[in-house]
Amino acid sequence: MNTLALGPSWLDPDYLINTFGLPGVLLIVFAESGLLIGFFLPGDSLLFTTGLLVTTNQLDSPLWLVCLLVALAAIIGDQVGYLFGRKVGPSLFSRPDSRLFKQENVEKAHEFFEKYGPKSLILARFVPVVRTFTPIIAGVSRMNYRSFIVFNIIGGVLWGVGVTLLGSALGKIDFVHENIEAMLILIVLISVVPIGIEFLRARSKSKKEAAAAGAEGSPGPSSGQRGRHAKR
Repeated sequence: MNTLALGPSWLDPDYLINTFGLPGVLLIVFAESGLLIGFFLPGDSLLFTTGLLVTTNQLDSPLWLVCLLVALAAIIGDQVGYLFGRKVGPSLFSRPDSRLFKQENVEKAHEFFEKYGPKSLILARFVPVVRTFTPIIAGVSRMNYRSFIVFNIIGGVLWGVGVTLLGSALGKIDFVHENIEAMLILIVLISVVPIGIEFLRARSKSKKEAAAAGAEGSPGPSSGQRGRHAKR
């Protein structure tokens, strides 16, 4: 199967799976789930392709085992992210930008966590970049550990197993198998829709706030002017 590289060739799901096999998939899922350096990795398209390759017998592992290991990798990755956040704490927010680290990503994840609370651990799984930073922010915020574990497990299973099973189910359809490039592009586009929606909402909110601030700051007619008008 030849897939379209959605970025550098070394980030192409087909290349990654053919080169590193299932261990490589698990390592990427682990890294993207809670390591600062993992936010750019192709989680959704990688899991979809993994499920498809299992169904077409191009990946020699039973589907149940792949799903189990992927879910465990996702859950453990979030666990590491949470512990890292608790240890690093507020210093994470004062860390300078670098080539791989952007303060903007931390702030977005923090806003996401504050908006949705504990359930953000589930929702964030389906949002690229945000899913990497959300468990870290949960640790920084010192979220109740028991609650974190519960939502971490639910999110890890729904995302890891769900996307893999989706790839497996659709991989049995000839049209999907023959148009895998288009399917991967579609997966990527769907995964960035939440980011686009949040961006538009934030932009609209900032415009409204700027307009409101401008209205409050605009001077009304001065008392002298009012007096002159009254005399006339």
